[in-house]
This record gives sequence, C-alpha cells and structure tokens, in this order.
Amino acid sequence: MEFYMNEGKSVEIQVNGQTYLRHAIKTRFVEQGESYIDLFKEYVLPIYEEGDIISSSEKIIALCQNRIVKREDIKIGFWAKLLSKFASHPDTGVGVGETIKMQYAIDTVGLFKVIWASIASAITKLFGKRGVFYEIVGQEVSGLDGFYDHVWKEYGDIGIKLPENPSGVCNEIKEKLGISCMIVDANDLGQELLGYSDDITLSEEELKELIKDNPSGQGKELTPLILIRKKQD
Repeated sequence: MEFYMNEGKSVEIQVNGQTYLRHAIKTRFVEQGESYIDLFKEYVLPIYEEGDIISSSEKIIALCQNRIVKREDIKIGFWAKLLSKFASHPDTGVGVGETIKMQYAIDTVGLFKVIWASIASAITKLFGKRGVFYEIVGQEVSGLDGFYDHVWKEYGDIGIKLPENPSGVCNEIKEKLGISCMIVDANDLGQELLGYSDDITLSEEELKELIKDNPSGQGKELTPLILIRKKQD
C-alpha cells in the first residue's frame, strides 16, 4: 500500500521512539444522516490491517448522527450581541466573537455562566492566559463547528455539535467491522481526543501525539479519516 499524506504533512511520525506511518483516506463529501458504519466499510475496510488505528474527524460522525443546529432556530438576543463584541475573532473558524455562537453558548449553559466566563476571560487575558472562556463553558460550546462558509458553503447555515457517545461509536465500529479507531476534534491549534475503542492500548497522550500536526487538514482535503500503522523494522 502506498501511503499518502496531505500537503505540508509527513507520512511518518515518531511517538515514544516508535515510527508510525499515516495515510490520509480520501472520501466523498459526507452528508448529514449518512451511516458511519457504511463509510468505514467503504473507505477503510479495503485497506485496513490488524493493528492499525483509524483517526476520525468528529465532524463526520456528528453529521451522521444528525447532531446539528440550524441558524434559523437560534434567536439572537441582547446579551449575545453585547458579549460577542468583547470576544476574540479567530481566523480558524467561528468563535463566540460571532453573535450566533455566543447565543448558542447562552442557550446551552445559561446566561450566568456565559457572563462569568466572559469576565474571567477578560481578566486572565490581561495576564497572557487565553482560552479561559471555553474552559468555563465547556466542551459542548467549544466543540461547536459550522456557521462558517469560508471553506464549505454547506456549513454556512448549520452548526455541527460534538458527536454523541464517541467511545460507544468507536466500540460499535470495532464490533461490526473489526476496526480500531478514535474520534478527535483537531485543528491546527490543538487536538482533543473525544473517544476511542476499548481495544486500543496506547495512552491518550500517545494517541494525541499521533495526530498532533492535524494530518486531516483544515481545508477542502476531504480526508477526515487517517489510517495509522506502526512501521515494521
């Protein structure tokens, strides 16, 4: 098998003195409501070998689970308009600097927690610490993707939540297809390991190291699945 990796990423990566090979699996554009079992069967099963690990983007699993919120269903209020003015505007996607995501945060965790997170974030930024807002409001808010059409116009009017029961999804894939996998929320700034199948013996830190450079990419690569294989001596 010839291993392919996205531009700017390396096929080989070293983790704890062991070399692993990574292969970016090209897929079609995954639509809402598809079956992740069918996707793994179509794209992974033909090239998978015992001992491999598949790293899956959280986005395609969430889309398969219909874990979305529509722009038309979020009613933006006074507090979202006010608080979003004081938030940062990252160029890696939509943050709470956009009123729609600030409103989603308020709807998800409550106004009091969002106000407290905003105050704490403003104070800690003075001392050079960032990310406090999301530490307080939690992963359900920080993990919301979408409402961002700069890469895919299809995501302009929907928000994509984190997948439900990611470890359970991985174990289902393992049970039905014999494929060991993990689900990650990764971008060029960092990685969150959301879940993995019970048979995987690597530590969570080692699993994150395997995809620390975000090999899936941040653009139109259409490579949400990464096959990881230990290199044989």
